[in-house]
Amino acid sequence: MSIQTTARRILRPWVARSPGLKRWFVDRAVAVRALEHSAAARVPALIRPRTRNLTVAITANCNLRCEGCRYGRDFMPKQELPLQVVRDMLDDAADAGVDSIRLYGGEPLLHRELPQMIEHGIDAGLGVYVTTNATLLERRIDDLVAAGLRTLTIGFYGTDEAYDAYTGRAGAFERVERGVAAVRERYGDSVRLRLNWLLMRPTANDRSLDQVLEFARRYDTPLQVDLVHYSLPYFTEGEEGRLQFRDEDRPAIQHVVKRLVEVKRTEPHLLEHSELGLWSIPDWLLKGSEMRVPCDKYEMLWIGADGSVQLCYVTFPLGNLHEVRLRDILYSDAHVEAARGAFRLDCPNCHCGYDSRTQKHMGSRRRYGGSTAAAPRTSSR
Repeated sequence: MSIQTTARRILRPWVARSPGLKRWFVDRAVAVRALEHSAAARVPALIRPRTRNLTVAITANCNLRCEGCRYGRDFMPKQELPLQVVRDMLDDAADAGVDSIRLYGGEPLLHRELPQMIEHGIDAGLGVYVTTNATLLERRIDDLVAAGLRTLTIGFYGTDEAYDAYTGRAGAFERVERGVAAVRERYGDSVRLRLNWLLMRPTANDRSLDQVLEFARRYDTPLQVDLVHYSLPYFTEGEEGRLQFRDEDRPAIQHVVKRLVEVKRTEPHLLEHSELGLWSIPDWLLKGSEMRVPCDKYEMLWIGADGSVQLCYVTFPLGNLHEVRLRDILYSDAHVEAARGAFRLDCPNCHCGYDSRTQKHMGSRRRYGGSTAAAPRTSSR
């Protein structure tokens, strides 16, 4: 394990408790990566995989039927990672200096051995967090906290009837709120929560934004703005593409972005984004694969519920944990080439990590970092 990795793990608890300190470290890292990305445009060999995060779908099973998601239906149906495979993966990740592990699904709280996975990862020195729909949180949170879990992120698609309609389950939002309330009542702020709010065509309006902000303030849950996708293999655009944005939606998107920037300025703790990233949202949503900003997903690996390992959510397959250990995949020739291919956008060019990518790209920094009084200039598709 490198000195840098050891230092990051020692500092992690203090950084997590101090938003200002965390922001300082992030800003320094982004500045270094921006210089590196600029140089790599001319010298591609500078790009190498630096796996900081594993995003692991431990199960494809899900108790919701979200309109925009195929998990729980025809994407890796009934697939689930066994505990021993996950333990081996966590051990290899720790030995390789990986920082954090995101366990998600499907719905990870459906996996009976989730607490054992959390405990094993934390014992190995990894920062483990779980992404959940929170409908099962009220009855499972005690076991997860006992295993050592201290960070949860929650997929958030609206409130009340709108949430129930999107997820295809009556009463789902009521269970979500009970789960979040239970975390706060039992554990206060010792468990960190974040809402991953999905910005899609039905939520690009004042009412939806007001509702998610009110929820975030009530339960002290910072907000991450996720963008409706067009290239994830488990994503669908809904009936007649109703979830996806169109060119005529630009004014509505810009209005939401302007309000988000205002929130960032007045309540910076509430939004886990840079202003630069927020201003870039309309182009990411409307330009799609034409948004030519180098990808930085060479810092992660994605692992599917069937054991498949890819550089990212979308592409660059590297192997399968049922056939080969993670230690034999990490930093292999194929891994190095995948990292460089992602940087070159030899892929569907999705918008995952749009905030960090925008910050690391000098052209985007100039484009979206101009006037702070109004939205930067944007072009139509």
